[in-house]
Amino acid sequence: MEGRNLVTRLGTEEPRVYNQDGSPHIGLIDCGVKGGIIEDLVGLGCRVTLVANGVGAAELDAIKPDALFFSNGPGDPAVLDRLVDLARTFIPRMPVLGICLGHQLICLALGAKTFKMKFGHHGVNNPVRDEETGKVLITSQNHGFAVEESTLPEDCRVWFRNVNDGTVEGIVHEKLPVLCVQFHPEARPGPRDSGWIFQRFRQVL
Repeated sequence: MEGRNLVTRLGTEEPRVYNQDGSPHIGLIDCGVKGGIIEDLVGLGCRVTLVANGVGAAELDAIKPDALFFSNGPGDPAVLDRLVDLARTFIPRMPVLGICLGHQLICLALGAKTFKMKFGHHGVNNPVRDEETGKVLITSQNHGFAVEESTLPEDCRVWFRNVNDGTVEGIVHEKLPVLCVQFHPEARPGPRDSGWIFQRFRQVL
């Protein structure tokens, strides 16, 4: 997986709109998005425009989103320069959110680095600790890369941390409306332990 760009094989080719009359309007970058992410965003009343991972800044501006959301997906985030640049372009302009690969892309855009894990995290019983409350959630995960905590900028703080190995499982930007998590809250193996995270996403929009 290291050094491989796999997202160009995945995702929609044409924009798809869900919940046309909803609000706010989220531009969802499809790097291999899980249907549960769309369902949870629509469930919160959002309008969602799913766009190809090859989308450009001008195309995104044309659909006029209120926020940008980077989805999950496979492969090495460090080689996805164009997507990282896209996140870097929009982070100062609007709320930017992400899950799994999206979390990694956002962290890279903020100046952090990622690394290949020896085994990765896979399955539906991975414990993560909410560093704001100290509560532990049981989460669904499927990733082989992680964000290197020591490279995070000073204005970012760790939101979630893996209980087993201490790796970063989510961050919050202290000054900008940027939130992202490494695990899959849409999967909710708890069964609904982490469903509230989408409501937290909604609060920054």
